[in-house]
Amino acid sequence: MAFNIRRMFGKSGSEEEYLEIDLDAVKPQENKIIVRPFTMRTYEDVNDVLNSLREGYTIAIIDIKPLKTKDIIELKRAIAKIKKTVDAIEGSIAGFGENTIIATPQFAKIHKPIEKKVEKRADFISDY
Repeated sequence: MAFNIRRMFGKSGSEEEYLEIDLDAVKPQENKIIVRPFTMRTYEDVNDVLNSLREGYTIAIIDIKPLKTKDIIELKRAIAKIKKTVDAIEGSIAGFGENTIIATPQFAKIHKPIEKKVEKRADFISDY
């Protein structure tokens, strides 16, 4: 396929020049899933996490320990903001341990096991 560059940009000359573009050689970039670690040191670090999640191909593993030891209120704000974005993109979010949060876009779900409640039985002693 050939394009007349000069004519496209309004330049005309006596000699016509063409640029050959091989459209078959250009391959679209494959969208691969990225598992990306993040560290929350300040509240502003939440923006990197949100931008990656909005792209739709990133699973975010977030270390919250630095912000947790520094400012628990800012951490709660950051987690609330991440949760709101994850809900908007219909993804999943879950905590693993005390210092790690995982957030995924719509295509991935986090398995959250249901804890079974163990009923405690009291041994009844009856008087006969």
